[in-house]
Amino acid sequence: MLNPGPATEIFLAAGATDLRKSFNTLSALVRGRLEKDPLSGQFFVFCNGRHNRIKILFWDRTGYWICAKRLERGTFDWPGLQEKNAVTVHREQLAILLGGLEWQGMKRRAWFEYPRA
Repeated sequence: MLNPGPATEIFLAAGATDLRKSFNTLSALVRGRLEKDPLSGQFFVFCNGRHNRIKILFWDRTGYWICAKRLERGTFDWPGLQEKNAVTVHREQLAILLGGLEWQGMKRRAWFEYPRA
């Protein structure tokens, strides 16, 4: 199981992505479609059209990592295309998503969180 740090931002690429893509093409999607820097160390999560496969792309200062998961049965709770191409989630929400639970209806309770610059 991946364990991103508390300062790591996680972006879900809304809608479907062709998961035959690998390192270079996924990083180009991060730059173009998500308008983010793939070398930032953040997690970028992509899902296929059937919502049964996920790939996570991230940079660890020496190279790219791609982690993949395929469900044998069922689907991931994945956001559709909206006005934004990327949906930001917390690491707990990523764990819930990868665990097969519906994360979108969950509400995070109010608590102190240091504002980011």
